[in-house]
Amino acid sequence: MKTTACRNFVASITSIAILSLGLSPVATAGVIDTQQLIDAEQRRETISRIEATLLRDDVAQQLVEHGVDPEDVLARVGSLTNAELMALDGQISEQVAGGSALGVIGAVFLVLLILEVVGVTDVFKSI
Repeated sequence: MKTTACRNFVASITSIAILSLGLSPVATAGVIDTQQLIDAEQRRETISRIEATLLRDDVAQQLVEHGVDPEDVLARVGSLTNAELMALDGQISEQVAGGSALGVIGAVFLVLLILEVVGVTDVFKSI
């Protein structure tokens, strides 16, 4: 009697183990192209440069004066396309050191306005 109970127990455990092998998740991995890796790194660097500029006190003050929340702008920078990021970064880098941040704010406002018109964002819902 003990042998039958032991066999049934071992058979049950073995059945469960065999069935659970088919339920294990499959891990898939893809090959990342070198250009994709370079683009991702450039995007991160561009975003960090733009965010560093937007975090400056004078720029944040100008954004608030124009009715734009600096935190909203920082949140929207990550949703820009690579082309929009490069254009914005180019406009920021063209600014004269120690000059007015009005051009940067204008560029950010223009990008936000374009995104609003296209329907990607909802920044100006109160206007």
